[in-house]
Amino acid sequence: MTTPFKSILVANRGEIAVRILRTAKALGMRGLVAFHAADRKTPAVEMADEAIEITGPTPVAAYLDGAQIIAKAKAAGAQAIHPGYGFLSENAGFARAVAQAGLVFIGPDPESIDLMGDKVRARNFVQQNGFPVAPSAIEDDDPETFVARARAIGAPILIKPSAGGGGK
Repeated sequence: MTTPFKSILVANRGEIAVRILRTAKALGMRGLVAFHAADRKTPAVEMADEAIEITGPTPVAAYLDGAQIIAKAKAAGAQAIHPGYGFLSENAGFARAVAQAGLVFIGPDPESIDLMGDKVRARNFVQQNGFPVAPSAIEDDDPETFVARARAIGAPILIKPSAGGGGK
């Protein structure tokens, strides 16, 4: 199998990094992993073809430092960055910065990340493309009638902030 690049940097940790590295190697790619000092002795670091230390006041801060990760990927000769999930995987700015640096972002394009980050726009997009969606009442439509529209849906009802933050 021919792959579009020969090496990827995994910008994640733990089991997800192991799974991505395993797949990269199975596809004949060189697997690099970014790691914080706290993760130095983890399976992902041990199985990577190259482990590249990233720094920050905490592991989370290091894994969220997109500029550092891009710079390390370029310095190591990686051609692509796989963000795994969490951390930078849903950051459209990071996906854009990866592309601007001449690397491939393995994941959705920035426009899709932006769309999916806005529940109201994402729901409208899905509905406009012919897929069924659950009944809803969106406060932005008409705040004065929101409560009446929500009651009309019936119980139970889930209230979610449109920009994320989990259910209420």
